[in-house]
Amino acid sequence: MSEANPFENAKKQLREVQKILGFSEEDYELLATPRREVSVAVPVRRDDGSVKVLRGYRVQHNWSRGPGKGGIRYAKSVDLDEVRALSMLMTWKCALLNLPYGGAKGGIAFDPAEYSKAEIERITRRYVSEILPVIGPEIDVPAPDMGTDGQTMAWFMDTYSQAVGYTAPGVVTGKPVSLGGSLGRAESTSLGVFLMTKAALERAGVSDLTQATVAVQGFGKVGRDAAVFMHDAGMKVLAVSDVFGAIYNEAGIDVKALGEYVESTGKVVDFPGAEPLDADQLVLLDVDAVVPAAVESVITGANASEVKAKVIVEGANGPTTPEADAILKEKGVIIVPDILANSGGVLVSYYEWVQSRDNFFWDLERVRTAQEKSMMAVWDDVVAFADKHEVTLREAAWAMAVERVLDAHKMRGLYP
Repeated sequence: MSEANPFENAKKQLREVQKILGFSEEDYELLATPRREVSVAVPVRRDDGSVKVLRGYRVQHNWSRGPGKGGIRYAKSVDLDEVRALSMLMTWKCALLNLPYGGAKGGIAFDPAEYSKAEIERITRRYVSEILPVIGPEIDVPAPDMGTDGQTMAWFMDTYSQAVGYTAPGVVTGKPVSLGGSLGRAESTSLGVFLMTKAALERAGVSDLTQATVAVQGFGKVGRDAAVFMHDAGMKVLAVSDVFGAIYNEAGIDVKALGEYVESTGKVVDFPGAEPLDADQLVLLDVDAVVPAAVESVITGANASEVKAKVIVEGANGPTTPEADAILKEKGVIIVPDILANSGGVLVSYYEWVQSRDNFFWDLERVRTAQEKSMMAVWDDVVAFADKHEVTLREAAWAMAVERVLDAHKMRGLYP
């Protein structure tokens, strides 16, 4: 397997946790093996009348602590190993946050940019109908991810509701607020990334956050709002990238102006308030913090030795490979792992699920206050574990999460 294979990387990290916790090989196999994997054909009639058959997946890694929870990804890169890895990460993320969920993930292998809105709706509805037997408010609760959004979740909920014969808002989270979504859900992952960046910089000795410098890789669902939160807190965002390229301004980028520019052009490149930057160099810039908030495996064994930042905050899932992790550990770089750094989304998804079930909705202040309180409490616990056992934050977070999942499994027992 290549260094970039996400499922092999996830299993390697589980091996490292095994060394810390000392659980058996039988327990390792139980934790490493997804409980259910569904692979489906998703035929779609294109607008020109032709039919294209896409491939879709839903993997439920573990449900010892509750129903599956995890996003739906629309991207060309989607394959079974990627979905397996992301479902495993969701298991640990939910356990770390003490949420009553197991981990799941799904996706369809296609580029939504190459399809019309009507085609994407037909793809979504057909995919839902194919995986319908294994999802539900008490079984497995999907959410948006790369390439999907609130509209996708609205189609998802409607298709499921038509099948069961009643409106079932709890089948998904990340819905539009008008359909039972939660205030604060859209920017919740970004807020969490900001909170973890702030905490990690303080741990790294950066006392004046108004002088902190940051580079953000990705200006989409996570990176954009994270950059705005950082900008509003006085941090200097020196570099930003997207799929088209990267930009840099030594004095700091006006993130809000950049957002307006992206609204009109669709990309960050050629923004008049910055100069071009080689996109591969963004994670290697001499800044206080780097926030990889785009895709997997961008910091690898090949470039980790060149990383200059004191802090890396993993806004994306799996942006740092195990080989890179070992190098950065030797360099003393503080890494806030993905299962903590980008956990704000699933945390507020849980709040949304609770609201949908209760038909009682929270105001924005309650959502954000609850999110910050919960995430900072988890941060304190992870730091305390890391310091006590002399391990990295990633090792601490994974060990705490895996131990909770394994304990839940052993308490429930093996049936039959």
